[in-house]
Formats: sequence, C-alpha cells, structure tokens
Amino acid sequence: MSAKEAKARIKINQLLQEAGWRFFDSEEGPANISLEHNTRITPAEFENLGDDFQKSKNGFIDFLLLDQNGYPIIILEAKSEDKDPLVGKEQARKYARAQNCRFVILSNGNIHYFWDLDHGNPDVMTRFPEPGSVESRRTYKPDPDRLMNEPVNADYIALTQLPAYAIDPSYRDPESRAAFITENKLKFLREYQLAAVRSIQSAVRDGSSRFLFEMATGTGKTLVSSAVIKLFLRTGNARRILFLVDRIELENQASNAFKNQLENDYTAVIYKESRDDWRNAEIVVSTVQSLLVNNKYRRIFSPTDFDLVISDEAHRSIGGNARALFEYFIGYKLGLTATPKDYLKKAVRDDDPRSYERRIMLDTYTTFGCESGQPTFRYSLIDGVRDGFLINPIVVDARTGITAKLLSDQGYAVTVAAENSEDAVEEVFSHKHFEKTFFSDDTNRVFCLAFMQNALRDPISNEIGKSIIFTVSQKHAAKITQMLNQLADQYFPGRYNSDFAMQVTSHVQDAQQFTLNFSNNNLSGSGNIIPGYKTSKTRVCVTVGMMTTGYDCSDILNLCLMRPVFSPTDFIQIKGRGTRKHSFTNDLFDPALKEQIGRHDKTAFKLFDFFANCEYFEEHFNYDQVLTLPVKSSGSAAGNETSPPAHTDGAYIYSGIDAIESIHEAQIGFQGMKIDSMFFNRFEDKVRDDDFIKQNLPIGNWEAITDYLNREILNKPEDFFTLEKLRKSAGVDRRISLREILEKVFGLIPGFRTKEQLLDEEFDKFIAIYKPDETASLAPMKYFFRAYVLDFRVRDAIDNGRFNDLFTNPGFSAADYKAVPQRWRSVIPAYIKDYLPLNQFM
Repeated sequence: MSAKEAKARIKINQLLQEAGWRFFDSEEGPANISLEHNTRITPAEFENLGDDFQKSKNGFIDFLLLDQNGYPIIILEAKSEDKDPLVGKEQARKYARAQNCRFVILSNGNIHYFWDLDHGNPDVMTRFPEPGSVESRRTYKPDPDRLMNEPVNADYIALTQLPAYAIDPSYRDPESRAAFITENKLKFLREYQLAAVRSIQSAVRDGSSRFLFEMATGTGKTLVSSAVIKLFLRTGNARRILFLVDRIELENQASNAFKNQLENDYTAVIYKESRDDWRNAEIVVSTVQSLLVNNKYRRIFSPTDFDLVISDEAHRSIGGNARALFEYFIGYKLGLTATPKDYLKKAVRDDDPRSYERRIMLDTYTTFGCESGQPTFRYSLIDGVRDGFLINPIVVDARTGITAKLLSDQGYAVTVAAENSEDAVEEVFSHKHFEKTFFSDDTNRVFCLAFMQNALRDPISNEIGKSIIFTVSQKHAAKITQMLNQLADQYFPGRYNSDFAMQVTSHVQDAQQFTLNFSNNNLSGSGNIIPGYKTSKTRVCVTVGMMTTGYDCSDILNLCLMRPVFSPTDFIQIKGRGTRKHSFTNDLFDPALKEQIGRHDKTAFKLFDFFANCEYFEEHFNYDQVLTLPVKSSGSAAGNETSPPAHTDGAYIYSGIDAIESIHEAQIGFQGMKIDSMFFNRFEDKVRDDDFIKQNLPIGNWEAITDYLNREILNKPEDFFTLEKLRKSAGVDRRISLREILEKVFGLIPGFRTKEQLLDEEFDKFIAIYKPDETASLAPMKYFFRAYVLDFRVRDAIDNGRFNDLFTNPGFSAADYKAVPQRWRSVIPAYIKDYLPLNQFM
C-alpha cells in the first residue's frame, strides 16, 4: 500500500471515531463498524490493521457502518489521498444496493461526500455524521413530488394558526373581519409572497436544491420563511430546519414569529435556550456567531441533523468563516437578502470600496446556485412601492460649504503647521475624512439645525417624528447627541430634559435594549404630550451601525446620514429602516381619542443626506427635495457664535462659520493599532519559550505558573508587561486573567471572549442549573441578569431595597424589574453574588 493510501486510512479511522462510530465493543456500546459484512475486530486487531487494508482476496474491502441492531446502514467507500472519492461512486452504489443500504459515504481522507441514494446526488461534507443522526434520517422519506404539488394559497399560514377561521361568524361578517384578523394575529400571504413560495416549488421541479430570495426590507421575509418551512415539513421533505441569523435581536424576532405563525403544528426553539432538547423541535433558530465560537456547531450538530438551512441576510451571515458553518449541513439551502447584486452598477475599480461589496454579493449568488445573477425570486423596493406595500424616501440633499468642498474632486485644502516645525504645509481632505481626521463643530451644529428645522413631524403629537441618525464614530455620535439635546431644550423648554436624543452605540451600556425600547415606544418612557398616545419619549436615536440590518421600527419618519457611506449593502439597509408603512392611529389606546383624531397613516419618510450618498450610489437619483441650509449672516465673524433663535416657521440663521477647528488622529477601537498587537506578540514569544511554563502547563499547575509570571515576567523594566497593557493590546473590552492570557497564547482557547459572550455563557449556566419553567419570561430574566452584573446602580438599588431608584434608571427601569417573575428577583442576585466575580466584567 502506498503512503497516500495509508494516510487516507488513518484519517478515515479518526473521522469515524470522532463521529461516534466504534471499531470494537466498548462502554458506549457494541462495535458498529465492520470491514467485511458481519466481521468485527478487536482493539488489538484495530491497532495492527496493515498496509493491505483496502484489499482482500475478493477485491476491495469497504467500511460497513451498522445501526444499533447490527444491520448495515452506511457503506463507506474509501480511496487513497490521490484519488477523487467520486470515482468509487458506482462501485459504492452497487455494494449499497446489495447490502440494502440507503446511505453512502465516499472519502479519500480529505474530501468526503454523503449520498442518500433515495434523494439526489452526493453532497460534500466536512465531518462524518453521527450514528444517531443517520438512524433518525432513515425515517426521512423526501418526496419532491409532494413538495412541488402542495397547494399554497393566501391562507397557508392562517390555516395553521386557526384552522377553522373561515367558518367563524366574526370572520364571515365583513364588518367584524378586520378586527377578528387583528385579534387572532392571523397572517395571510400577499400575492408576491405566494409567488416566492411557489418559485421554490418550480426550482425543485428543475432539480435545484439551493434557492435565493432577493426581497426588499419590509416585504415580509420572515413570513415567507414560515410558509417555506411549513411547505417542507408538511410534505415530508424536511424533518428539522435550521434558521440562521447574524444578530441577537433577529434571533428573538424570528423565533417569536415562528411561534406565532406555526406553533400549532411545529415547535420552534432558540438553540442556546434549548441546548438539551433542541432535537425535539422542528425549527431551530440561532445566531451564526454563537455557533462559530470554538467551532461549536461541529461538536453539537451532525451534518445530517437539518434537512433545510435558511440563512437570513445571507450576504452577511455566510461571509468569511460563517460560510463553513452554512456548508457543513447536508440538504436544501435557502438564502434571504435585501441587497440586490445588480445594485452595484457596472464594473468598478479594485480600489473602489464597492469592489469588495461586489465580490461578497457574487459569492452569495454563487453559493445559492444563482451564478447568472438571477435569484430564485426577486421583489424589489420599486415593486413594493408600486404595489402600495412600501414607501420611498423624500431625499433631503443637504450640503454645507465645507461638505460641498469635501465632496468635490479637489477636496478641502487647509494650511496647517507641520509637526515639530515652524513651516506650514497644505493638507487636503475629502468626505471620507469627515470626523475621522477632520473635525468641525460648526458643521455638526449646522447638520443638527437643518435636521431640527426640516424633520417630518409625528401626525398625532406634532413632535419631531421618531428618527435615527447615523454618525461616523462613537465620539461623533456622542457629540451629535449632546447638540440635539441642547437644541431640544431651547426649542421645547422643560419637555425632554436631555431625553430627546439618545446615543445607541456598541460602547453604551444596554444599547441593545435601547433599540428594542425605541421600537416598542418606551425609550425613556412613553410620550408625555398626549396621555392616550403611546410613542417613545426619546425622539432620536444616534448610532453608528447598530440599527441597520433587520431593525424593525415601522413608525420611523426621519433617517439622517451625518456620515459618508461607502458600502452599498449598508446604504440599502439604512434606507430600508424607513420604508415600512405604519398606522399611527393604532398607537392610540384611548378609543374616544382614536375616534376624535381619526386615521393617520405613514405616507412618507425623509432621508437626510449630508454627504451625497444617494448621488454616490445612484447615477440619476430623483431628488424630491433640495434643502437650503442655514447660512451665516453677513456681519458674523469667526468665533462670534450666537445662540440659535427660537423655533419659527422661517429659516434658521446661523452666525458661526463652517470651517476646520482642529485636526486629530483617528480614534482607535478595541482592536488597537498594529504596534499594540506587536506588544502582545512579544509577550507570546516570551512565555512560549519559557522552560518553567512549558513544564508546568501540561499538568495544569496554574497556581505555580501564575506565581512565576508575577514574580519573573510581569512589571520588569525590559518590557514592562502588565495585565492592563496586555488587555488593551489584545483589544479586549473587559478584564482578563493571567490564565486566560496563557490559554490564548498556547492555543487552548481560540480567542478572548467579549463581555457580551461571557455574559451569555454565564446566563446559560444559570439556566442550565435552575431550568426555569417560565420560558416566556426568559427575556426579562436575561435582561435583569445582565443589568445586575453590569450596572452598579441597579445592584445598589436592588440590594438596598431602593426600588424607586429604578424609575429614573435609563438602562433598567422599574417596568423591566416588574417583568421579571417574582421568584427570580431574589434568585438571580443571589446566584451572581455566589458564582460570578464581577471584576471580570469591568
């Protein structure tokens, strides 16, 4: 036997054992691998399998994998490393039929295929399936004909929600029908949603197993997903389905939707909340990130566990390493995206940011078998507007004197003193430098004034409509938030008390909850103008990128780009936050007031564009409105800034100038600069070469190693390594221990966990220990758990019984506390005090 044949054998043996297959009897069970039919081997024979493992007097010997009753279930055709496994395809099929086996594995040790002889062609896999997963799959009898011929009508989901809805008197009465549908939360598919589901039926008829839906934001991709899921489960073409998202809020959103729409027939769970019993569910929802940590998906799932994998926001959730997760599973694949590939117009230069976007989108289309650029189904923003389901923006093209120059081909030239020199040099800035290296408080103030003057108003309360402002950086967001609150205090004295605008960025504590509260109309409390009208007291969320993909807040009336945007994907997602329709009348909970005020629907939203982003992405954009910005008065001088006048119907006259105030270095994020990374690399090299550490690490003598590090390596003059400097250079957002650092250096962990990841893990441990049965209360419990760990004000209020303090706490309110079931209000703090060292979250 050649060396390549021997290597293949070694690798295949290892892969089989890793997946739970056994060459000989053990405590786990009887042997379930046979090298010849009904032939098993002993451990000694396994160790001595020789060079002629592939041959016998009768020809090639295949691996025969057995079920729990000892009957053949899989034929494994093994080839040497230099051969394509598919060359053994027909040989394996013949042998499988002879042994009455439905499943075949073809492998050369490096490339592996799983083949269900009753269903399609061999599929590439990266790990061998587990015995239990294959036995479960044996009950799976796919029937493409049933799928193709299943009737799918407008009430496909409603029939699951309420099977007898059509004969209910309240539905049959036209006057009470709308209220009946709302009360029962019935979902009916629109024509284009029906067309999307039926497009899969047609694609399967054409032999496809991969599909891509390109549907604009707000067109109901989750509802369509529910219909597709029901189609596959109902027709027996899937036993279990995995729904992948790329953000936590989308995970909860999808899970809640599936439960509302499908729970009468099928069970939907979030994986991390059902780690022990996810196999009992037909629909498993998870974020991509949680499954990628330490390649968790390879340990917890077998490649045959899911028969349909759906990737929400596919252009994001299958990028980079996530592609490996997506391709890991065998079966049908559906991708959902709101970003059309042809949005990236024509060819672009390699140095153009759009080139990267184009490659991502091309990869997405290729992954789902749409290399031609035509998705399985497409429903664009234009389609949605034409059919009356979506709203196009009123574009407010706003440019100041400074931004106009920044946007020009020549850029904005300014003379500054050279560092460590008396000489002056000319520096030129373009729009991409705004707020990164080019700062202007005057320009930011002009932006804020223009927004305040021209923003659409709420049709019920006449406040400035709910708005999202996108800024360049955390620092920029803080600056804009402060300016808006100052202006609101001048325009509306005593009404908001610094609650008018709120910074919602990743560095702000409880930012994720803020986004949910804003959508639910209770950020900083409900509106304080009309008691019977529920609308968020905070009118503006200022963010960098948190509220883009998948954020659902239909009553947004203003979007504001106070930054240049270079990613077409980001631009489409940002614009999509405003395209949904909304009935403000439904937010009136006083029936008398509702009747008095009458119906008010959202018919428009404004997109403020201060950096010609629309022009950048659209060669011929139909501008609906061009805004004349506030200008300086003829008599004003530099530095002679006056307060903005009261709010009037006329223009605002701004007396400052639009100019550079200072030049600053770029803000550095958690990942640090290159030189910081090099600092950590030097520490890695030093400890890897240390004999004492190398001797004690294998035996886990952490106490001795930690003592040695503190005594011999840390705080020494030559390098002056400290825990704080190492943390900063590694880009970690919390305190880390010496043990964690060493585990990272020696590859025992793939990387440092973030504060959020650590919190998720600790809450998962808590759930695993206490197993609360109030599953519907897990979300408020988790929010309480998080707030108690991270916010000393919450801890102090709870521990000392000062619950009134929660009424003024912006991050965790009294209402949030009341949402936590009574028992857990004491159990959670006690658990945290006993088991969680809080300093690791500092």
